[in-house]
Amino acid sequence: QLQLVESGGGLVQPGGSLRLSCAASGFTLDYYTIGWFRQAPGKEREGVSCISSSGGATIYADSVKGRFTISRDNAKSTVYLQMNNLKPEDTDIYYCAALGVFRRCVLNTADFGSWGQGTQVFVSS
Repeated sequence: QLQLVESGGGLVQPGGSLRLSCAASGFTLDYYTIGWFRQAPGKEREGVSCISSSGGATIYADSVKGRFTISRDNAKSTVYLQMNNLKPEDTDIYYCAALGVFRRCVLNTADFGSWGQGTQVFVSS
């Protein structure tokens, strides 16, 4: 069964950095397109970034372009989200999810499955 586990969240000051990890459990991540999403209490989940199975294609939400970088290490079955220059409005629970095998990247939440449990990011001084 496809399972994803997020880690790396925490408390950081504005302007700081965090790196989130999304690790696969029980399967190899190599062929899956993976996305990162975030959600605040009472708000809809929104797409942040997506990476193709090879890592050759990535997309980002406008709100994080130039600050966040998605990458993957298929040998470790892990996808990363490097978050720089964090802002208070980046405070959310961050989730990773799988789109499917060799699928083109999108940021539509409804297209993704096998959601992880999330990791909390809190940006505050």
